[in-house]
Amino acid sequence: MTYDRIGHLLLTPVDKEAPARVQRLLQLGIAHCVVPAFDTFADRLAEVTGAPYSMVNFIDENRQFFAGLHTPAGTHGGTDLGTAAATGRIGRFLARDHGYCPHVVVRRKALVLEDVCDYPRFAGNPVVDEIGIRSYMGAPVIDRTGLVLGTVCVVDTEPRRWGRAGLETIKAMAAELAEMIRRREDGRI
Repeated sequence: MTYDRIGHLLLTPVDKEAPARVQRLLQLGIAHCVVPAFDTFADRLAEVTGAPYSMVNFIDENRQFFAGLHTPAGTHGGTDLGTAAATGRIGRFLARDHGYCPHVVVRRKALVLEDVCDYPRFAGNPVVDEIGIRSYMGAPVIDRTGLVLGTVCVVDTEPRRWGRAGLETIKAMAAELAEMIRRREDGRI
């Protein structure tokens, strides 16, 4: 567990790779820019997992950016969690301390929360009350340099039994996205 200087438990983990990640995302040309292929990827991720929300998520020092986004209404708009909560939509940006992807990035491994309320560390996350997220599954997107760029993830407003098949699916989709980014970098897409 990580604590601040005063000894309080930090619910969002310290991310020492964030500055390098920001530079790599800028180098790849995918920092804070919407890429239609990532939206298409998120649509397919939602279809494969049966989840109402899915994201391709890149994370910097302060916030998360959904470069690919699928919502139940098929919208890709909005700007922040407040807008999302007020309108019932997920926006493109989310504070770094909201959600579970920062844990996946720092841990460098997939995370499955079939019911976030079963985990005291995760049940108090703002997305539970503000958006109603009850279930999460995400995996790190690791580029050719070994740096975690972000995640692919799915969420639901109901508890979900993702199971081993869900875990394998989300990991395979993360590897597929990493390959897509590599091909993009090589100029092959």
